[in-house]
Amino acid sequence: MPDYMFLLESRLSPEQRAAMLRVQELAAVLGFNVYLTGGTVRDLITGANLRDLDFTVEGNPSKMARELEKGGAKVLAEDEKLRHVELLFAGDVEGSISAARDEHYVRPGTRPELRWSTIMEDLRRRDFSLNAIAISLNPASRGLLLDPTNGLSDIEHGEVRALSIHSFTNQPVRLVRALRLAARMGFKLESRTQEWFNLAIERELQLTITPEDAGEEVRSLSREERPQLILKEWEEGDMLERIHPMIAKKHPGYDAINRLIKVRDDLYMAGFRPRLATPMLLAILDRLKDRELSSTLSKLGYRSAEIEAIEKFPEKAQEFQKDLTGKKTKTPIEAYRYIEKIPMEYVAYLLAESNNSAAVSKLKAFLHKWRPVRQALTIVGTELEALGMPRGPKFDQIVQDVFAIQLNGRAKTPEERVKILRKLSGIKEPPKKKEKEKKPAKVEKHVETPAEKKAAAAEKQATHDRHKAGMKAAAAKHKSKK
Repeated sequence: MPDYMFLLESRLSPEQRAAMLRVQELAAVLGFNVYLTGGTVRDLITGANLRDLDFTVEGNPSKMARELEKGGAKVLAEDEKLRHVELLFAGDVEGSISAARDEHYVRPGTRPELRWSTIMEDLRRRDFSLNAIAISLNPASRGLLLDPTNGLSDIEHGEVRALSIHSFTNQPVRLVRALRLAARMGFKLESRTQEWFNLAIERELQLTITPEDAGEEVRSLSREERPQLILKEWEEGDMLERIHPMIAKKHPGYDAINRLIKVRDDLYMAGFRPRLATPMLLAILDRLKDRELSSTLSKLGYRSAEIEAIEKFPEKAQEFQKDLTGKKTKTPIEAYRYIEKIPMEYVAYLLAESNNSAAVSKLKAFLHKWRPVRQALTIVGTELEALGMPRGPKFDQIVQDVFAIQLNGRAKTPEERVKILRKLSGIKEPPKKKEKEKKPAKVEKHVETPAEKKAAAAEKQATHDRHKAGMKAAAAKHKSKK
């Protein structure tokens, strides 16, 4: 148990932890048992990036959704029949809350009868064992791992294992999903699952995948870390045709996908975690023309409002680009303040797709030059405080003024910053204290001791004797020459 508590505390971002705690609080108030489930637990265990939070409650999540909306969360989609709600929590945290349910099939392949159930029954009815794991968020058992189908073992062995011989018959879209999970995680299909998979293909169950189910897989694909790996797996397995014939015919936009992935990784390094589902979807469908894009999305079950938003996304990005090359963003500080208000998904799209060097240059400067300066403004505040200015509106304005100066390449050194801070704040340098002139110290006369006098006299006599001997030698030498 402590290991999973540690995972919950260490792997979730501050925003995700806040969302999880809020769901826990509401569940406790409503008397629901609540669990972290499915892909969230799988990614938590494997060390993959946590893209969203999947919660399962033993109760109706609609009441929770209404309360969460009051706190600022946004309901993205709600299925009253399945009692499933998709949400966007504060801090751009994506998540979902579902009611625990069981599915009863009168015959394999027919629509199931839904029965509201406990968490254990909910886990056992799922598609694959690696998705059938939960972590309790309830006070009495918080951090307890629930793994009724031994999914943890399959994760350790790198296998995707279906939970029933009828798994693909009941929901043919699981054929596509199995390949997606295997490609994403670098796993293989478990041997018996592979047999069931092959049997389903022989029976051509892939031809019965509904457009709506295919659309859900495309939605999931657009949120994957490396969608190109999955697309290639689908192409090799002839599954892309089942997703949509137009995508298979035109082929996915692999170049556009790779450009966006490179930008996304760069944004990660800069400390951003952007939601890139829309730009990634546009990259995947990059080779489709406008009309083809609209009809393809419509067939995949996207709502009209969604299609309109996706189609207008590039136009909105162009508006941002136009402003980045206009008067609104002429100075670095103007550009900084403008860019920080642009949703990061548009920043990513422009960095990946724009050929406008001026706009791209400002976006890159924002990420790699200006933001680090902004993050170091605490130093400027400390320096201003050390000069004696109390914190307040004027204090904050001076710090912002220095920030603008720094973006222009000045105020880099502490000495230069302090000089500018004094000028902006009106705090003058303290007057220098005059030092009193010091009289030269008297040199005390040295009094020789008797021993020193005797040594000095001996040295003087020795010098005299050497000089006299030298004179005699010179005279003798001169006489011999004559």
